[in-house]
Amino acid sequence: MKRIFITGASGCIGHYMAEALIKETDHELYFLVRNPEKLQFRYQTRPNVHLIIGDLQNIEKFSDFLKTVNVAILAATSWGGITESFEINVTKTLGLMKLLNPDVCEQIIYFSTASILDKNNQPLSEAGRLGTNYIRTKYQCYTQLHKLPIYNKITTVFPTLVFGGEANKPYSHLSGGIKDVIKWIDLIRWFKADGSFHYIHARDIAQMIKYLVENPPSESDHKNLVLGNKRTTVNQAIQEICNYLNKRIYFQMTLSIILVNFFIKVFRLRMEDWDYFSINYRHFTYKDTVTPATFGMKNYCTTIEDVMQLSGVYPQKD
Repeated sequence: MKRIFITGASGCIGHYMAEALIKETDHELYFLVRNPEKLQFRYQTRPNVHLIIGDLQNIEKFSDFLKTVNVAILAATSWGGITESFEINVTKTLGLMKLLNPDVCEQIIYFSTASILDKNNQPLSEAGRLGTNYIRTKYQCYTQLHKLPIYNKITTVFPTLVFGGEANKPYSHLSGGIKDVIKWIDLIRWFKADGSFHYIHARDIAQMIKYLVENPPSESDHKNLVLGNKRTTVNQAIQEICNYLNKRIYFQMTLSIILVNFFIKVFRLRMEDWDYFSINYRHFTYKDTVTPATFGMKNYCTTIEDVMQLSGVYPQKD
């Protein structure tokens, strides 16, 4: 039985991970939480599930306990201002890893984001210069991991676009806004655009994290895993959403950079440096993305149709 320490349990991915680890393993689980009232999973179902009340800001007070941890799953993150983001996403996250005992801890599963990688799965320099506070600090943390004494125990996971959420789990940012996209589909279907991406459901992420807990990679194994289904183009996504909703596409205009900039001005959209970079970069795609199927398991969400159904979107008449 392993002693597992988890941060970020109150988030969307965190809830799916907690549910999988509680229901499908017998390990001793310790969840670091600031506010237990935000937890919608049943942590009281077995005796060896514990809540540690606190946060990364005061992680040093748990230093004695952290030396006894066998697996650390670090999913906590800050989306706030630059000072708070750097403190949590870089300083305290690296500090936590330094508190783990390399002779006891067999694995650290660290959550980064695929946004900091280029098409060859290497650090994307623009993420460090132009990224949002969240993206920039994730880049800064990842590029410092190699300096840690426990570096050879770290597996970094890079989720692509994350869908997820249901009655007893918080919705991801994407799933929370998907019905707004559907609201605009009658306009969106008249355009086509050059771009592509990957996506993954939080339940599939949880499956892979549980697998890694049970099957820790050796020091010679690949330690950077980009979590995502196969590459999908923007035009494929529009077509598949329209097919699902029974919406016909008669013809489409190309959404060029010039036209995008026109819409930005007309609708007075607030754009940051990263937004402009993303519009020009367009293809957030990666090599060798993984899903549960990669490890011999069954995927929960693979297609755009799956995404629609799991998001509570149903076909409609045109």
